[in-house]
Amino acid sequence: MASFEMYREADPVMSKEIRDVVPAHYVLKIKSFSLFAKKNMGKYESGEFEAGGYKWKLILYPNGDKSRNGEGHISIYLAISGTNPLQLGGPIHVAVRFSLYDQICDRYLTEQERVTRFHALKAEWGVPRYMPLKNFADPSNGYLVDDTCIFGVEVFVIKSSGVGECLTLKASASYTHQWKISRLPSLGEDYLYSDVFTVGDHKWKVWLCPRGDYSNRGQSLSISLGLVEADKLVSGQKVNARYVIRLKGPNNFVHQPEGKCLVVLTS
Repeated sequence: MASFEMYREADPVMSKEIRDVVPAHYVLKIKSFSLFAKKNMGKYESGEFEAGGYKWKLILYPNGDKSRNGEGHISIYLAISGTNPLQLGGPIHVAVRFSLYDQICDRYLTEQERVTRFHALKAEWGVPRYMPLKNFADPSNGYLVDDTCIFGVEVFVIKSSGVGECLTLKASASYTHQWKISRLPSLGEDYLYSDVFTVGDHKWKVWLCPRGDYSNRGQSLSISLGLVEADKLVSGQKVNARYVIRLKGPNNFVHQPEGKCLVVLTS
């Protein structure tokens, strides 16, 4: 079960979800939270944890990160650990969710997933104004109870599989191919094929089944358009073509079925 709340911290609006699920990758429980201020500890770095093939640390500023306009707030960050940022070899795209446990309602206030990029010049990312200290310290909110609080984080590394496709739309002029067949009533072949003709970047042909194809055998004439050398298409490549087949009869009468779209897909 989950619900949503909106918090306006500075200029941005942060959407947060209230959920039952425990953060998947790391949970930090802090006892005697008030000692941070008494001992003048402005920053805490958690132990290492692994997610998505990398090692990370959760960084907490219990009294706010003043260098990033976080004064009067809880500031929270995620930092890559165990690897020299200059040796990452390339950017790492990560979806991050920070959570804070509500000990009264037994639920987690979870910031909606944000996608960020870690690289040689940016080894940490977070929210300087995560929550006002006034709201955090109010016992009725359930975040700080008996001087104890629980933070969490989820880290999802986004790795491209390289799978995709490129769609090329080509505007080609209308093309008409005329195929004249003599003595159709005397034809006994199962299939007849027109000469190959070229439209766009592909070669085509029309095939005719005088006695009907398998689904209309002996009932009607079957005619269709086919792509020549379809086996030479790149694996997974599609060719889409819109076409109309017209049958001209006596006295120039034209029978025109509904237009069709041909899709050729290679395996």
